Amino acid sequence: MLAEICRHPWLYAVEPFQIAGNIYYVGNRDVSAHLVDTDAGLVLLDTTYPQTVYLLLESIRTLGYDPQAIRYVINLHGHYDHMGGTRAVKELAGARTCIGERDMEIISEKPELSWAPEYGAQFHERFEVDRPLRKGDLIELGSTSIRCEHSPGHTAGTMSFFFNVEIDGKEYTAGIHGGPGTNTLTSRYMNEHSLPAERRKQFLATLGRLKETRVDIHLGAHPSQNDTFGKQSRKAVRTGNPFLDARAWQTFLDDVEADARALFASDPL
Repeated sequence: MLAEICRHPWLYAVEPFQIAGNIYYVGNRDVSAHLVDTDAGLVLLDTTYPQTVYLLLESIRTLGYDPQAIRYVINLHGHYDHMGGTRAVKELAGARTCIGERDMEIISEKPELSWAPEYGAQFHERFEVDRPLRKGDLIELGSTSIRCEHSPGHTAGTMSFFFNVEIDGKEYTAGIHGGPGTNTLTSRYMNEHSLPAERRKQFLATLGRLKETRVDIHLGAHPSQNDTFGKQSRKAVRTGNPFLDARAWQTFLDDVEADARALFASDPL
């Protein structure tokens, strides 16, 4: 059986909204997608499920943007709920597609690792990757420069991204961990797919590296990861922007690390 969101995607629609500066939320209730309005076109971080891509495009239009102005589609990692709509967006807008180099094999050779089977689906929406991403790469469009940080663990090619945002003449750093979930690091999943034990060590090492970066605007790969909707509701009723919080990033990474260490201790390979 398909996951509920795949069977009834319209039930997961949300109104798009501005997060901060030139960053907008265009995802759904289950999985995030972020639109960045540069001075030379649009950048889209993730495309959600194939079944919800129409919601994504409608959200972009609701904000007053033309999806055909998307110049880059940046995928956080190679899972169905994050890259499922990429082929459709690429064909519609002619956008350049980017994904971690190590996750390209999911698209071309190992669709069973796309997490589509766990949703009761098959990944048919393969797409050509225009730019494989590696640690330290920069994706530049106009005055926006997005730094790529290889963050293996959740998948082999998970990437995290950091970029500067100007708000009222002041510069802030937005950041997103591309795959903080441990659902692919359980002993059952790793053994079923013959994944190397070092994947767990890589996951923890990634968290240590990411903690070294100051982030003022923590974006979530899923809305639950940064309380996206809670912050948006608080933003509407008080002065100040709850998304501007230099403590949220570190707190989130600390919590992820604690949960991961507890899992690895109780679920040996």
